[in-house]
Amino acid sequence: MAKRKKYIIVAVILFLLSPGLCLLYGYMEARHIKVRNLTYSDRDIPEAFDGKKIVFISDIHTNRYFTPDDVAELVKKVNSLSPDFIFLGGDNTEKDEAYSKPFFEEIGKLESTYGVFSVLGNHDHWEDAKLIQQGLTDCGFHICDNRSYWIKEGNDSIKIGGVGDFWEDLQLTDSTINDVQKKDFCILLSHNPDYLEKIDTDRIDLMFSGHTHAGQITFLGLWAPVLPSTNGRRKGEYINTGQKYRYGWKEKGGISLYVTSGIGMGGVPFRFFAPPEIVEITLQRDPD
Repeated sequence: MAKRKKYIIVAVILFLLSPGLCLLYGYMEARHIKVRNLTYSDRDIPEAFDGKKIVFISDIHTNRYFTPDDVAELVKKVNSLSPDFIFLGGDNTEKDEAYSKPFFEEIGKLESTYGVFSVLGNHDHWEDAKLIQQGLTDCGFHICDNRSYWIKEGNDSIKIGGVGDFWEDLQLTDSTINDVQKKDFCILLSHNPDYLEKIDTDRIDLMFSGHTHAGQITFLGLWAPVLPSTNGRRKGEYINTGQKYRYGWKEKGGISLYVTSGIGMGGVPFRFFAPPEIVEITLQRDPD
């Protein structure tokens, strides 16, 4: 009887402690940014870009949970990877000058061979799209919201473009694809991965998105009870892709999409089985 009583006491203590332990784990996970190393192979990648390295970060959400000091450390980590390209996937900072001013001071220190390419996210629009876009422009970044750029190396070139946020802006791909042939290698940035459902072209090879935070709070990384892709906030129509574009590699219509878990946090200062990440992708020419 005494032994059983001890077991019950231990069980009760563990039950009472478990919420606190989960919160502690979620707090720590949100602050442990890992580097995910990936390779993308495609026969359209020109020889001069074989082996080039893309570093993709998104959803920094600079605020009281992810501070300008955290941004400074993030920039150091990204630069240490010696990227050829850096892509920013949107949702950058609160408009409050206490966060936005030091954010731009730090993010402007990003270094890569061909520059930094950015699109805005829905939170950037909710904060102040004009202010944030101007800050990114002042950093010398390539603004890709409904714009595009040819990147040349010797006799070879690739196209990098983007679209406006799927909830709060227009999505115009003409700039990206109007002078691209199917044999060209073309990359598209879209903050929201749901935009893949609307793309109707065979001239885009690779797409990068964020927005979902991989669910941020998930059931063992398998399912997220709350996900922005499930709430149909697209203006003028109902969009519900469920868990389809929550995280990782996706494929549709010949376009390969990588959805990152992002860097910062939205709403609560925790992540649970949805760790933040810096994505490092090496381009590999596929001879086949």
